[in-house]
This record gives sequence, structure tokens and C-alpha cells, in this order.
Amino acid sequence: MKNNKLQIFVIGAMGVVVFVLVFFGIVLTRNAGKSKKTINTESAAKVIERYVKNIGPRQAEVIKSPVELANSRVDELPDIDTNEITVQPNTILYAEIFATSEKCGQGRDGWINEMAKKFNNAGYEVKGEPVSVMIRSVASGLGMDYISTGKYVPDGYTPSNDFWSKMLIADGVQIETVSDRLVDNTAGILLSKDTHKRLVEKYGSINLKTIVEATANGEFAMGYTNPYASATGLNFLISTLQTYNVQDPLSSDAVEGFQSFQSNVPFVAYTTLQMRDAAETGTLDGFVMEYQTYINDSELVRKYEFTPFGFLHTNPLYTTSETEETKKEILRQFAQFCQTEENQKLAKEYGFNVDLNYTVEQREVDGTTLLNAQELWKKEKDSGKPILAVFVADVSGSMDGEPLNSLKTSLINGMQYINTTNYVGLVSYSDEVVINVPVGQFNLNQQSAFKGAVESLSASGGTATFDGIIVATDMLLAAKEQYPDAKLMMFVLSDGETNRGYSLKDIQEPIDALNIPIYTIGYNADIPALESISAINEAASINADSDDVVYKLKNLFNSSL
Repeated sequence: MKNNKLQIFVIGAMGVVVFVLVFFGIVLTRNAGKSKKTINTESAAKVIERYVKNIGPRQAEVIKSPVELANSRVDELPDIDTNEITVQPNTILYAEIFATSEKCGQGRDGWINEMAKKFNNAGYEVKGEPVSVMIRSVASGLGMDYISTGKYVPDGYTPSNDFWSKMLIADGVQIETVSDRLVDNTAGILLSKDTHKRLVEKYGSINLKTIVEATANGEFAMGYTNPYASATGLNFLISTLQTYNVQDPLSSDAVEGFQSFQSNVPFVAYTTLQMRDAAETGTLDGFVMEYQTYINDSELVRKYEFTPFGFLHTNPLYTTSETEETKKEILRQFAQFCQTEENQKLAKEYGFNVDLNYTVEQREVDGTTLLNAQELWKKEKDSGKPILAVFVADVSGSMDGEPLNSLKTSLINGMQYINTTNYVGLVSYSDEVVINVPVGQFNLNQQSAFKGAVESLSASGGTATFDGIIVATDMLLAAKEQYPDAKLMMFVLSDGETNRGYSLKDIQEPIDALNIPIYTIGYNADIPALESISAINEAASINADSDDVVYKLKNLFNSSL
């Protein structure tokens, strides 16, 4: 009897031991062969799944609305007063000039401001009447948009390079050249010291062609700015296409080469600042910038090597055929004043006019080619990979009135800049989270559902921002199972206030592990709160005041969607 009991005990003990060994064997080997990134991603997805169960989002009824296929370019442009006047005129007769930020900013970015102040005090006259100039800070691409739409046409326009005048001419605008050059600048690629050393060791020397080849081979992470808005970004785009086919940068072999290059570009930055932030956090090993900006930043000089590329930036000065003759004469006098030996010497002190012993190898292009290159970039920048995007709209009580109206306007107008090959969904939140539009291809049917859902949004209740982000993340992960090669991104439109549900601390680690960029657009917002969300994966954060949010989102969607 005792022997039987002992035998049963031994068998039972052995069973427990076997169970424990099998259990821990499964636990210890379940991640065998998986990378640390894969393990972190799986863990993060489980955290999101658990959070969503606690939130319990509601599915809204689909509401469709007719889609207008063409929106006014004029209406989406911000009021001209949103662009700062950096130098005021001091006479009744004056000429207004659009100038770019590296010429009319602060300190060493203020060369043209210095020129304007000196000119205004120098006693210049036209037909016996004293004259002066006014400088307004307007980016190259935005300036072209004002002029081409006719919403606001200045007397003078000095973009960073001549691409923009060529595109205006191709667009039917009669542009006249006052001066081919006010001051010289050079576009370049900044490579981290380690990356530069590594590429030199492999390729012997560094130029645009070797950088493009190294990027296409996945040897380092390259970034550049939106070619619809940035002169340097557009220069980089057309120059990169020419590395594949200098005779025809829009040919099939150039497009194929660009796709291979673009597949290894983490993202195209909405702004130079966003691109620099990504570089500082280690996301990028190289990015584009003009030499004048580079040389005036000791931190950039210490960390990066400058490699010239593409077409020179000569900062030409233009006018239109409709400008009064007296104002054209003011512009001619101002251009001559800027080109005096003394004033060109000051420009060199400010970082312009530096001889880098660089020879332009690119072939000149016309405006039609540049416009087509922009369209090609919009279509091909994702290298055939779909984008999965969810918009997260704040409909809490604090968004009632103008903030929500502005959110609706900007989203409905921005629809036209989303590629129809991408996949889009919409979530809204207040006290609860509502899935208004499940993720689906952004064809006409999905656009109709998206527009109807946006139009039906109304504001009330508390603000569960991070609950909305969690639900949107879960939607993206579910859609990615069907499209494993897709890029994921999120757009949060909010006033930044959060007083319900989960917190930033709860979502920061899983969002970081899942590598989902969250672009935030703030409406009368707590901007630092939104910036902290975007900072998780180096996405842009936009302060969307009611005057220029539509145009800002146009550029954001062009660079991202």
C-alpha cells in the first residue's frame, strides 16, 4: 500500500516537473529567431489591444456627402498679412518685394533687410520723387502660389533660385527679370562626420551621384524638404532625377531609379526644422540645406560635412508685366544697389558669395519639366508602397465654434492632396471615441464617406486625446496585416487639452516601438502638449491659426500623403 502511494507521488511529481519544464521552455523559446525590434513591436501591439478593449470605441453610421473634385487654389492661400513685413518703406512711392527667410530673417539671415534699410536712407528718386522698398518674408513656393493665382502680386519677387520664375512662365504668368542675381548661395547635402568618412572610404569622393547611389543601396538614411515649397527640396528632386537620366529626368529609367532611391528615404520633411530635429535624434545621417544657413550654425559645422549639389541659388529678382514702370525702376535701382562691391562684401560676411570650387553638372530644365517633376514626386515618393493614415479629430467642448469649423474646412480642402492609392480612416473623440470611417482606399467612395463624416462632426464633452490615438493605432495595425509593406501615419487635430482617459505616459512607449509618426495640428492650442506627441517619432507639429491652416495642411499632405 505504501509502495503504491509512493509510486503515485513520484509520478505526480514527475508530471509537475515536466509541465514546468515545458512551460518555461515555451516561454524562453517563443521569441527564438525574432529580432529585438520584432519582440518590442509585438509587445506594443498587445498593449494597444488591451487599451482598446478598455476604451470600447463606438462605430458610427457611415454618412456620405458629394465630393467636389476641384477646390480653389486662391481660397486655400493664407491672407497676405500672415507674412511678416521685415522692412517698412519710408516714402509714399515704394516697391514691395517678396524675399525668402535666409535673406530677410534675423542676424546673419538678414542681408536683404540691411540692403533695404540702407537703400531707403540713401535718397534714391524716380522722376524726382523719393522712393524706397518694402520687404515681406515669403517662402519661394508660397510666393509663386500668390503670384500664379493672382491672389496677391508683389512688385518684386526674389526666390532662392530661378526654378519658380520658370514655373510661373510655364503657368502662363508674364515674368520679367530685373536681375539674374542678387547674391549667390549653394545647395548642399549635410552628412554626419561618420557617414561622410565611411562613404569616402568606399567611393573615394563624395558628390550627388555617390550619395544617391548610397541611399538607394540603404547605406544611410537621407532626408530632404518638400519640393512644392522649398527651393532646396525642388533642386534636390530634379538633380536626383538627372543622376539617372540627365537628358530626360522624367523618363521611365529616371522614375525607376528614383523609386529605388526613395524607398530608402525615411520621410520628406514638412519643414527644415522638422528635418533637423530628425537628424539630431539620429533618424537621419544626411539632409539638404543651403550653405549660408550651414556655415552660420557652429553646431552644424561641428557635426556635419557639407557637399554641394545641383543648381546654384542666385536669388534673382523678378517683376511682372503688370507692375507700374515707376516701381520697375525702383526695383532696378535696388538691384544695382545690392550689387555694389561694399554690399556684396557684406553678403559674404553673412555666408553668401562663398566660392566652394563647385562646378554645376546638371542640365538646365524648363518650367514645364519642373512642374511635371513635382507631380511625379507626389505620385512616386512612396515607391509603390501604400500609406495607411488615420485622422484623429478632437470634438470636445473646447473645440466648439471657430476651432471645429477651421478643422472641418482644412480637412475637406486637404482631401484633394491625398493620393487615391493611399488608405485613410477617421476617428473622433470627446468623452468617448468614435470610429467615423474605417480605414479604406481613398477612392471616390471613401472620399464621400470621409467628407460626410467630417461635415457631421459636432463638439461637446471632455477630451480623451490619447484614447483617440490608441484607437487609431489599433486601426492602423489591423490594416497593416492586409498591407504589410505599407507606411503608417496618424494626424491628430486638436486644441491640445486632455482631461479624460489614458495619458502620454501610457502611449509613449508603444507608439515609439511601433514607429508611427503622429502629426499634430493645433487649433487655438496648447502647442507644447501637441509637440510632445509629435516628438515621439519626429513628426511635424503645426500651429494652425484660422488664416493659414488650409495652406499648411496642403503642404503637409503633399509631403506626407
